[in-house]
Amino acid sequence: MKIKTKIEYVWVDGTEPTQLLRSKTKIVELDTTVTKPTPEELPLWSFDGSSTNQASGDNSDCILRPVKVIYDPQRTSSFIAMCEVLNADVTPHKTNNRHGLSNDEDWWFGFEQEYVMTKNGRPLGFPEEGYPEPQGKYYCGVGADSVIGRELVEQHMDACLSVGLGVTGVNAEVMLGQWEYQLFGKGESNIADDLWLSRYILYRLAETHGINIELHPKPMKGDWNGSGMHVNFSNKIMREQGGEELMKDICEELGYHHDEHIKGYGAYNEERLTGDHETQSINEFSYGVSDRGASIRIPINVVNNEWKGYLEDRRPSSNACPYTIVKLITKNIRVIELDIVE
Repeated sequence: MKIKTKIEYVWVDGTEPTQLLRSKTKIVELDTTVTKPTPEELPLWSFDGSSTNQASGDNSDCILRPVKVIYDPQRTSSFIAMCEVLNADVTPHKTNNRHGLSNDEDWWFGFEQEYVMTKNGRPLGFPEEGYPEPQGKYYCGVGADSVIGRELVEQHMDACLSVGLGVTGVNAEVMLGQWEYQLFGKGESNIADDLWLSRYILYRLAETHGINIELHPKPMKGDWNGSGMHVNFSNKIMREQGGEELMKDICEELGYHHDEHIKGYGAYNEERLTGDHETQSINEFSYGVSDRGASIRIPINVVNNEWKGYLEDRRPSSNACPYTIVKLITKNIRVIELDIVE
């Protein structure tokens, strides 16, 4: 017996300099014995690429191929399918940053996604003119005079957990109206898919509150923190072998490729990476133990654990593409791994 089911096809468009999420609903007939379809069980689906900055009007068809399926936390008995974008001949589209990513679970990632809730172009909690009290009491704040938007934050956390996304925590951030959630996962394409899906769920929930989610790395100019997306990363060698020399060699290698990373770490990041507000200047690279003003932070618990564990890349902006981030990190650290094997 077949049953009609709603599948929300979600993809990343071709908007520059920052890609946006798009989605549309397809009604699919599924066998009633299927609890959750696999990506391979869902059909390819075309869309108008000329309306998403991915094709010209005279040759507008692009193709969506599902790559990961989760339950839809807002629709009963429905699903969300994260999709890759393909050309009409089913080759990878040039905006498809996921293509070529492996899914080696030796790699572990933890994203710290910051964002700002806004309404009418102002951060939530800001007066129509002027500014609220200076930063200081908002970070991990408690009480209506210190935080705003907690209801949406809680809904988002619960929604992500209910569909199996690896949210590990949430907290209010340094600027009023700014929040962060942490997302953990294993495998490059898997965690990057999850990050895009978690963003999609956040946007959808925010719609019901009439709130916009702003991922610009510096939504408020002046003496206000920007929004980043720090990335904690490790592989088996880092976690099990470790060592001060290895960890510092990895930092040095990432520094050697600093310009390449910055290019892929999000638009307008120069407005955030100024050297102030717990950042290193975008034009410099540094690393240090427990140093939140460095490009790469070596956590103190790593040092106390015989230099075994993970590193934190503090350079990515809040609007960066997770596919690009994991691709850059794994590619450049594999150089160190090859040296160890040789």
